[in-house]
Amino acid sequence: MPNLENLKKQAKLMLRWHREPHYPVAAQIRGHLPRFRNMPDAEILAASFKLSDAQEMVARQQGFDSWQALKTGLSTIPLKVKSSPSKATIVGAEPQLFVTDIERSCEFFREKLGFSLVFSYGNPPYYAQVGRDAARLNLRCVERPVIESTVRDREELLSVSMTVATVDEIKLLFLEVQSAGVAFHQTLKKQAWGAKNFVVKDPDGNLLLFAGPAN
Repeated sequence: MPNLENLKKQAKLMLRWHREPHYPVAAQIRGHLPRFRNMPDAEILAASFKLSDAQEMVARQQGFDSWQALKTGLSTIPLKVKSSPSKATIVGAEPQLFVTDIERSCEFFREKLGFSLVFSYGNPPYYAQVGRDAARLNLRCVERPVIESTVRDREELLSVSMTVATVDEIKLLFLEVQSAGVAFHQTLKKQAWGAKNFVVKDPDGNLLLFAGPAN
């Protein structure tokens, strides 16, 4: 659990990001403060946002309902001496997809693949992140396709690979995507190396692979 001084600094940082304005903070505000839940980024960044709001957001991120509840909770937790790591640990990877229309791509991932918008940056947006469960995909706007479509399809140049844990889940996911009317590059198939996977195309032709165990 972070100490109170670090959390105070974090709240002040959130306040500064809102004032700048720094678009990614809008998604965090919307995700943790109920009164901002249905507001788009621009309205959140134009709205009144005080230090007390930033403190409440930090408290909710830590699992408390309010800043006061967080302070009370921290006071009851014994301090632990944390040893310095001897080696850095990479805790995640976020593939970047090149797209020609951020809003169209975000809509595709939300409506067709069950993702949600994590944040959208720029006005008009030129960078965004979408997420589903533990998966995070970054979307970068470009003027024209980076890879020639016939080469990508012929060589099966994947933009991202996502996995599920069980054979039942990969079947369920395939049926979900199929019912949404998504264009398949490859339907569900059992591979020689012991996996079942399928590949779909996004509106820009990016190949998205979903995989799971075959049995």
